[in-house]
Amino acid sequence: MSFDLAAIAETADRIRPYIVETPVHRWDTPFTRKTFGSETELQLKLELFQRTGTFKVRGAMSNALSFSPQELERGLTGVSAGNHAIAVAYAAHALGTTAKVVMPKTANSYRIDSARAWGAEVILVEDAVAAFEEVALIQEREGRSFIHPFEGLRTCLGTATLGAEIAAQAPKLDAVIVAVGGGGLFAGVSRAIKLINPSCRTYGVEPEGADNLRRALEAGEPVRLPKIATIADSLAPPSCAEYSFGLCKEHLDELVIISDDEMRRGMALLVEEMKIAVEPAGAAAAAALWHIREKIEGQRVGGLVCGSNIDAATIARLISL
Repeated sequence: MSFDLAAIAETADRIRPYIVETPVHRWDTPFTRKTFGSETELQLKLELFQRTGTFKVRGAMSNALSFSPQELERGLTGVSAGNHAIAVAYAAHALGTTAKVVMPKTANSYRIDSARAWGAEVILVEDAVAAFEEVALIQEREGRSFIHPFEGLRTCLGTATLGAEIAAQAPKLDAVIVAVGGGGLFAGVSRAIKLINPSCRTYGVEPEGADNLRRALEAGEPVRLPKIATIADSLAPPSCAEYSFGLCKEHLDELVIISDDEMRRGMALLVEEMKIAVEPAGAAAAAALWHIREKIEGQRVGGLVCGSNIDAATIARLISL
């Protein structure tokens, strides 16, 4: 299957009944004019208003809709710190089947409850390594179809529908800023953006404590991080994966590394300035603006607010530190 505009459009048509078209909103206040220049136009894609609270449902539905009726009958499975688990649970609910998802015990309780609310059986394990081992056993024992959280053509075609939406809602952008975790989000969004608007610069954003893409670029291939230390658990898989890494490498113009404190500042700013509450990953694009403000001055810039599956108490604790 090719990965061109026709394939992205076909994927968008297939998943459209199960998702919503999230809005783009201009961030234009005295603060942004003073900080980034009055001629700089900031357009935020508010994907936090997506079904299940994040972009993950796009990749989950893209995969789930490719399974045969017999495969769907046996159910779905996935592994995730939270957002992808919720998306898999939703996909199973929407298609009339069951989901069994594996999550680390450290996952936010709000996300565990959200996956269960969509009908999934949640298996809690010690860490990400144990989670992938458990999901392999579930596949073997029960014959469930596995949906990877960030890897594969259909996953990236799902996230590419988000890139195509951004390009349609905010045409002729000079730059787009997208968070990077395992790479599937950036891979799909950047692919769509570059196909539609080749001159648009694509900035990836990673936490310094989970710099998967930076290390993969240095090594020339995905590598496993020896340690992960970031408040952005949505951006903290143990490594990139081969297919999504290849697309990231092809379409990345610049990688921005941000600290946890910068994400906290981004979260606080989005609450105060845009009146939206997001998880740390959802504030990554906003946090990156300070690193590239001179490069984007006077430009039309899109920033992706990728999700917000987080409880009020955790938001308050993070932004008050």
